Amino acid sequence: MVNRIQRLMAFVLLTMGAQLSSFAQGNTNVVDEVIWVVGDEAILLSDVEKARVQMQRVPGNPYCAIPERLAIQKLFLHQAQIDSIEANDDNINRYVEAQLNQWVQAAGSKEKLEEYRGMTLSQIREETYELVRDNQIMELVRDHLTKDIKVSPAEVRHYFKDIPEDSLPLIPSQVEVELLAEHPRIQPGEVERVKSELREYTERIQSGSSSFSTLAILYSEDPGSARQGGEMDYMSKMELDPAFANVAWSLTDPKKVSKIVESQFGYHIIQLVDKRGDKLKLRHILKKPRVEQADIDAALARLDSIAADIRAGHFSFEIAASRLSDDVDSRANRGLMFNVTQDPTTGDRIRTSRFKMSELPVEVARAVEGMEVGDISKPFTMIDKKGKQQCCIVKLKNRIPAHAATITEDFQVLSHIVRAKLSEDYINKWISDKQRSTYIRINPDWSNCEFQYPGWVKE
Repeated sequence: MVNRIQRLMAFVLLTMGAQLSSFAQGNTNVVDEVIWVVGDEAILLSDVEKARVQMQRVPGNPYCAIPERLAIQKLFLHQAQIDSIEANDDNINRYVEAQLNQWVQAAGSKEKLEEYRGMTLSQIREETYELVRDNQIMELVRDHLTKDIKVSPAEVRHYFKDIPEDSLPLIPSQVEVELLAEHPRIQPGEVERVKSELREYTERIQSGSSSFSTLAILYSEDPGSARQGGEMDYMSKMELDPAFANVAWSLTDPKKVSKIVESQFGYHIIQLVDKRGDKLKLRHILKKPRVEQADIDAALARLDSIAADIRAGHFSFEIAASRLSDDVDSRANRGLMFNVTQDPTTGDRIRTSRFKMSELPVEVARAVEGMEVGDISKPFTMIDKKGKQQCCIVKLKNRIPAHAATITEDFQVLSHIVRAKLSEDYINKWISDKQRSTYIRINPDWSNCEFQYPGWVKE
């Protein structure tokens, strides 16, 4: 019965579309029409035109390629409903706001962007949100469908055994780097200044003269949450700095503000927004004490002296890093930096000591660029991953020249290629199966295309 109703709805939609198209030739006020129906979802000519404007480059005929892309999107979004897969609103909003800021800067002003797009900023935001949300859901569905695909060493060897060496992927030049870092001393008076500001914010919030969100937007030094009024996504206790988490989990009243808490990022005040199971939604204001130039110069001088002692053979860089470095991540590895990336096909975290130059922090890459293996750099400053200023010296431990990938040296890279191929094959088969099991109707005027997946037009 459901399929019969869907077919009846589809027939009505397509008939109306054809009538609108025909009528439009004599009445320019009617310009839209239904061109495809996938399941019980219609694809309009206006949808295609909007996508054509958004997609700057479309291979082939856009009036064939774009409807097919939209049809595939319908299949993925329907599967997301079946599997209860949802996008993360906070991530989407952050991306959309960043994208809007880029567009406004490129256009010169908000008004110029609105004039160029022929839409208000709110309309642009809403349209961009829908596009980003749907794309994110499609990626989540793809990941869900292919999550169980595994690749064995035998499969990797079989896949590449007959491929000529000059056709193997090229592994770019990589380096291994050791780091010794020192955080410059912060004066007690500067810490008290930061705490005094946070106490003032707390008084303004509790008196009702200012809201927490407004003060976070104006004064918080956390770039990830300040634009959202200090709000963070739902997080478990294990995802947060321990000192921050202990104070956050003691909060029970959303109207109250926490005491000042020091974390590895700086000093905070926190407010509870909501609790969902074992996760909290919080808002916070972060303030970071400033470092005086004299203290930076003193730290650089100490590192210069340590480097001189290492070069003189008094002790090794590795021993110095393990005993003296303030960089927690590398200190446990005797100074060796580790590169943590994400496998684009599995989402798994990949940990390796090898970096492409573009993957290193800019200041580290600049320091090692002209160094020989075993050299120790001059002291320099950089901002660490927690947003704190630190002074550093680095040692170039190894430099791996660019080379054609081999099973023994680059198995991880080759296995990712094989898994990506298997995943793509699986998704192609899934789309073909969905075409056979889903009701699809295409306006005859749009059915003479050469589609990537031929199963859209049914005999």
